[in-house]
Amino acid sequence: MIKAILVFNNHGKPRLSKFYQYYAEDVQHQIIRETFHLVSKRDDSVCNFLEGGTLIGGSDYKLIYRHYATLYFVFCVDSSESELGILDLIQVFVETLDKCFENVCELDLIFHVDKVHYILSELVMGGMVLETNMTEIITRIEEQNKLEKQETRAHLVGVVHKIGGNAGIYGQTDDLELDGIQGQQKHQSIFLPKGVRF
Repeated sequence: MIKAILVFNNHGKPRLSKFYQYYAEDVQHQIIRETFHLVSKRDDSVCNFLEGGTLIGGSDYKLIYRHYATLYFVFCVDSSESELGILDLIQVFVETLDKCFENVCELDLIFHVDKVHYILSELVMGGMVLETNMTEIITRIEEQNKLEKQETRAHLVGVVHKIGGNAGIYGQTDDLELDGIQGQQKHQSIFLPKGVRF
C-alpha cells in the first residue's frame, strides 16, 4: 500500500503532498523535510529506493523516487508493493502530467494544483493503485475537461440570460448588482469575456 506521495523541488519546497494515512500537519512537514534530506543527498547513479525515514515508519517502509530536472517524485510504500512497479507508476504519472500540460514544469504543479490532484486520483486512491494505463487516464482527464467546459458554458449562458434575456440587454432586473453591471456596460455589445463562444 502507498502511504504517501511527495513531490518537491531541488531546494526541498513541497509542490505536491498526498498522505494516505493521517498525520498531524506539523508531522507532515517533518516527514517532507526528512524525506528530502534522505533523497537529495543520494547520488544520481545509485538505486532509486531506500529505507523509509524514522517518522514515516522506518525499515517497514521504502521510499521509491525519481529525480526529473528540478523535481523529486517520491512514493512511500510498505513492503507489499513492488519497487519496480512503483518506479513504473512514477513514470506513468510524470508522462501523464507531461501530456496534460504539454512539457510539464514546476510552475504547472504550483498553478494547477487541482488538476494535478485530479490526475493523481486517477492513478492512486486511498493508497491503492487504480490505473496504470496512460491512455485510459488521459481519456478520463479529457472527459473531465469537457464537463468543465460544458459547465462553464452553461453558467455563462445563464448569466447572459439573467442579464439580457429577462429584461432586454439594457433593461432593469430585480438584482441591484446586475443593474449596476448593466449601467456600467451600456456601450459594450455583450457581457462575455473576449474569446468566449457558444
